[in-house]
Amino acid sequence: MDLKEAIQLRHSVRSYKDKEIESNIRHELNTLAEKCNRESGLNIQILYNEPKAFSGMMAHYGKFSNVKNYIALVGKKGKDLEEKCGYYGEQLVLKAQQLGLNTCWVAMTYSKGKTPCTIEKGEKLCCVIALGYGETQGVSHNVKPIESLCNVSSNMPDWFKKGMEAAQLAPTAMNQQKFLITLNENDTVTFKALAGFYTKLDLGIVKYHFNMGAGKIF
Repeated sequence: MDLKEAIQLRHSVRSYKDKEIESNIRHELNTLAEKCNRESGLNIQILYNEPKAFSGMMAHYGKFSNVKNYIALVGKKGKDLEEKCGYYGEQLVLKAQQLGLNTCWVAMTYSKGKTPCTIEKGEKLCCVIALGYGETQGVSHNVKPIESLCNVSSNMPDWFKKGMEAAQLAPTAMNQQKFLITLNENDTVTFKALAGFYTKLDLGIVKYHFNMGAGKIF
């Protein structure tokens, strides 16, 4: 499965099988997490066989079941933390999909205080990503038309259209898709988070999808 297929096939999953993630798959995920940390300065940690974060009422409210593995997105406090967590967290989400795993972004419905990740001074836990073998592969949701998600003053170049098609499938909080992508005259691209819940986190996810679809890094 290549990255574009992973973007197409990946859907949020909240119920997981009681099955351990194999050591070779853990190695691939851990290696990518280390790479993301080096590039971003984040402190991403993957916790395996650890059910505490999803054992409380919040997880029950969020309809999570049997979550024992998750990615903790930790980093230094700052205005770009959420966007950075979205950008690098989605790299791990799509890698997990390629490795046969399922995922779900979780910002609120887990027990933050019970999450045994390491948080250094000046850092905070932004959110987590549930991880494992899903009971199902999840279901797709309605998405907004590309034209409502971008601002293009002339004909849309093929690379930009491909980027938008990938951005259109990016997971966002409550499926709100509160972002706007603008193609500028000099073929640069501007990304903007609109008003809504966790839109800065969403924007990082969207940006990674767009870059992968367009084949260019913005």
